[in-house]
Amino acid sequence: MRTNPKFDFSHLTPAERIELAQDLWDSLDPAHVADAFPLTDEQRAELDRRLAELDANPQLGRPWEDVEAEIRARLRKGSGR
Repeated sequence: MRTNPKFDFSHLTPAERIELAQDLWDSLDPAHVADAFPLTDEQRAELDRRLAELDANPQLGRPWEDVEAEIRARLRKGSGR
């Protein structure tokens, strides 16, 4: 791990570090992220294809809350919690 004299993360648990990373990511302006990491033509085409498929078949989509709950349940099961 890279050391930084301004920030010492060694006292944080892995879960706390992940939460911090997520908080940092969430603090970014989406426009700046898009500028820093532009999509390739292939990525843009795939996103367009997926959006068109969802528009044509909205019943195929799932609410984010359902997907998140499923992911969290799988993680709990995998970690033995």
